Amino acid sequence: MDPLALPLAASAGETASAAGVVAASLAAAAAIVVRTPVARATAMLGALVLAVAVLLGHVWSTDQVQTLRDDPRLTAMLVVIGLAAVGAVAWVFVRRPALLPLLAAAALPFRIPLDVGGDTANLLLPLYLVVAAGAVAYLVRAVRDPDAEERRPGALEWALAAVLLLYGAQATYSSDLDRALEPVVFFYVPFAVLFVQLERVRWTLRLAAGTLGVLVVLALALVGVGFWEYATKHLLLNPRVINSNQFESYFRVNSLFFDPNIYGRFLIVVMIGVAAVVAWTSRSRTALVGAVVLAVLWAGLVLTFSQSSFVALLVGLAVVGAFRWGVGRALAATGAVAVIGIAVVLLAPSALRLDLGSDKSVEDATSGRYDLVAGGGRLFSERPIGGFGSGSFRREYRRAENASDERATNASHTIPVTVAAEQGAIGLAAYVALLVAALWRLFAAIGRAGEFTTARVAVAAAFAALLVHTLLYAAFLEDPLTWALLALGTGLAAAVAVRPAEP
Repeated sequence: MDPLALPLAASAGETASAAGVVAASLAAAAAIVVRTPVARATAMLGALVLAVAVLLGHVWSTDQVQTLRDDPRLTAMLVVIGLAAVGAVAWVFVRRPALLPLLAAAALPFRIPLDVGGDTANLLLPLYLVVAAGAVAYLVRAVRDPDAEERRPGALEWALAAVLLLYGAQATYSSDLDRALEPVVFFYVPFAVLFVQLERVRWTLRLAAGTLGVLVVLALALVGVGFWEYATKHLLLNPRVINSNQFESYFRVNSLFFDPNIYGRFLIVVMIGVAAVVAWTSRSRTALVGAVVLAVLWAGLVLTFSQSSFVALLVGLAVVGAFRWGVGRALAATGAVAVIGIAVVLLAPSALRLDLGSDKSVEDATSGRYDLVAGGGRLFSERPIGGFGSGSFRREYRRAENASDERATNASHTIPVTVAAEQGAIGLAAYVALLVAALWRLFAAIGRAGEFTTARVAVAAAFAALLVHTLLYAAFLEDPLTWALLALGTGLAAAVAVRPAEP
């Protein structure tokens, strides 16, 4: 056997994978900014097909899919079943478009663990089904009405498209192409398609309330699972959390999520939506039911021991309070809570395992984030312009810091630091531009939203909380909640813009 055959094959495979990542990112970006319905539908389906093709090329030679390689009939049967499921759900969406956001909301939390390329990936398979079916339904409607009037893409859409294109382009020189590939095929492409679908839903107050209702029911059910985990001291998922609980003085729950912090993030988004309803409702019964729901969800959140979720919830509630009762009162309430928190740190640091004079203590109290952030900053200083390439943080951190697998995670747990290390100043500029465009889209003209005020404030406050959470933990565009909130905020803003003028 030619000794150069394997290296050449690996090189060719990496080149094909990089080209596929770029093509999928380009198609997803096009779906966001193109104006004609048929072109948009084609771009959506093309992006999804390319993502699947890239993934199959990535895992086809691994042991995880050996059964599929060895049994073409099984492969064909699974393909037929998948296409049939997509077709059936698409038929429902063609007939009842309003079901798309409801089913998407119902699918948001559910991740199914699968072995992919030697690692266990927690995949949002139910959500992928909704996204694929929604794309097919969109194509059917586009063919039926190819001249339908479409909104021009704004700054947010162009910023999202730029971020997708940049991530794909910077994957081509990444030192860890496999890590760069996974966010594109599992998160960015399907979530971009979801964004396109949700922002073009004809949002009404009833539909927005129904979507929140689905999320509340889900959250209560998930909290029930969390209560059971805490009572039995048994976690259903994620061996890492199970192991960490054996060495801590407290027991963290994660319900059906694989991470207590992501579980906490989901809960705070729902809580902020309910809090907005309670703040604006004039019905005592609605306020009472909302208060009970908030109490139950708060109890569930406490059991996560997610510090980042507590801080993010405070920020989200402050935004709701600022719009409902004024900035001054919201700042006063937030300041009072902050003073209490600072007092706890100063008067009882041992409760937080914190020695204010010790870097090691700070590292322990922040669950390893201090070293990760510092290491990410040093990586940025090595390549400040273009970074080490998309998805490279884990490998480059291990190299630079001589870190073990346990200490080198996929990200710094602070999104701007991860972006800086992987994508340099170019990526940071795109990230900041996206944040500015997103905040402008969600917060602009809320005071003139009329009957949509509550819904728009809830979405804006939830996004602000999620943004703070990403500064303290991982996952920004890797979380479908980010894309869903941006799409819902866009759709609600459009609904306000087209409502009939008051006489």
